[in-house]
Amino acid sequence: MIFTGDLGRVGSRLLRDLLEEKGINLGERHSDCGVMIFDESQDVHAGGSGCGCCASVLCGFILDKMREGVFHNILFVPTGALLSPTTVMQKQSILSIAHLINLRVE
Repeated sequence: MIFTGDLGRVGSRLLRDLLEEKGINLGERHSDCGVMIFDESQDVHAGGSGCGCCASVLCGFILDKMREGVFHNILFVPTGALLSPTTVMQKQSILSIAHLINLRVE
């Protein structure tokens, strides 16, 4: 399973489209922490807090499923924006960051 931080519905669709262009189909192997937390009726646009979504889903869902034996090997990619008031005021692009973490249960 591959979990991303908070790409939201917009970013998750973009991730799938970009990978499909390279011949990679994620199928049901991808889930986004932001999509898992926020309902479509909530006005979060493209997502909420990447670090908050990642921590909540990892500690409240993923690790439990690993203990239960549902997940044995996951890729956890906490995604987020490097927000800076200076960058926004200068109308520059907002940088993003992601770390790939492989969690395995033998």
